[in-house]
Amino acid sequence: MSIKTTILAITGALLVAGSAMAQDTSISFFITSKGSGDGANLGGISGADMVCQRLGTAAGQGGKYWKAYLSTNGEAGVNARDRIGAGPWYNAKGTMVAMSVADLHSDNNKLSKENSLTETGMMVNGRGDSPNMHDIITGSNLDGTASENTCMNWTTNAEDGSANVGHHDRQGGGTNPTSWNFAHPSRGCSQQNLIATGGNGYFYCFAAN
Repeated sequence: MSIKTTILAITGALLVAGSAMAQDTSISFFITSKGSGDGANLGGISGADMVCQRLGTAAGQGGKYWKAYLSTNGEAGVNARDRIGAGPWYNAKGTMVAMSVADLHSDNNKLSKENSLTETGMMVNGRGDSPNMHDIITGSNLDGTASENTCMNWTTNAEDGSANVGHHDRQGGGTNPTSWNFAHPSRGCSQQNLIATGGNGYFYCFAAN
């Protein structure tokens, strides 16, 4: 092998290594620091996406395509897992919370009270804090598919109805108390009802690119 060929080979290897080291670990996952203030009425799923985009932009990541981890049902239904991209996803501290969609919906994900942060890097109150706000609305089943409980596809703040919620701190009561995306259904869709059962109308946002 000539010296020129050797140099080219070494340069190529260094470029590949540098590319691997330069993987983007900037924020690509967060819990909203604010809900709609109107319970589960988010203006539909497009309204929820707009909230994610606005908060992601405020966090310096406006070039990313932010999507709400919310499912809808009916003829135009969509699964939350199918709208958030392929991963990997990192929180505001640069910690990888999941490598892929499959990883996110497995026991291997790193979602927890400490890692499921807002777009500003703040921790959200969990069980034992006052007030408890660990109920995160998703409208989803454990596998990320659409449930029947979506508060009319995120368009109602009625006292009745329901939305599936997860526990971001992975503890509490319900059917699946340690699940981040489906711990139990909420008792109604109003802001008051969401607060009364341990939430505040927050939801998860993921960068889909």
